[in-house]
Amino acid sequence: MTRPVVGIIGNSYLLHDDYPVHAGGTMNSEAVACVADAVPLLVPADPNYLSVEELLEVCDGFVLTGGRPNVHPEEYGEAPTEAHGAFDRARDAITLPLVRACVERGQPFLAICRGFQEVNVAMGGTLHPEIRELPGRLNHRMPPDGTLEEKFALRHEVTFTENGPFHRLMGAQVVRTNTLHGQGILRPGKRVVIDGTAPDGTPEALYIEGAPGFSLGVQWHPEYNAACDPVSRPLFDAFGAAARAWAEGARPGRLRRA
Repeated sequence: MTRPVVGIIGNSYLLHDDYPVHAGGTMNSEAVACVADAVPLLVPADPNYLSVEELLEVCDGFVLTGGRPNVHPEEYGEAPTEAHGAFDRARDAITLPLVRACVERGQPFLAICRGFQEVNVAMGGTLHPEIRELPGRLNHRMPPDGTLEEKFALRHEVTFTENGPFHRLMGAQVVRTNTLHGQGILRPGKRVVIDGTAPDGTPEALYIEGAPGFSLGVQWHPEYNAACDPVSRPLFDAFGAAARAWAEGARPGRLRRA
């Protein structure tokens, strides 16, 4: 059986300080290939090279990855400040309309970290540039030192809405996750349902109310150790099943809010 094709949104980097590249973490490809059982296809997220319409035709689903650059605050009506960090306007130009198109069509996507924030902005929501500055919030940023294992270590609990999509998917209402982000959702966008939060109230899991297809997002990084992690594996399993159904021509009916 032919595997579905999953577009993995790439990020722009400079290699050796002066050679521009589009790149994606190997762990994203591994999670898509080995857990979701799909063909990983790295997407150069730049409208100079491709269109959203072409992506929708080529791919059966999408992983909106994490990345160092942030969604530009002009996309949610605010002026940029130093706290907002670096930006990737080309990626914004692809991912924000891509999210809206997938929601409308029912085409599956799994949003991770920056992707989680992109979904919220695409649906009209806002972000806070530095969650740790809010009263009572934890520092959710990646530890600056240590091994990869230490940086991606499980650091806090996430509590899901009882009987919501994530609770049903995980088989547990409380799980432990890693955390490697500075920004976070301030005001949820239209139809964005926050289905999981950290102990400090930071939004950690979302879905789109009434979306006809798989439309889940998480603020943590489930691609790390996805095959073995009891939280990551069911997420990629379910996403892979949705991508296969799309590839086989199934068009899901509308979902009801949990």
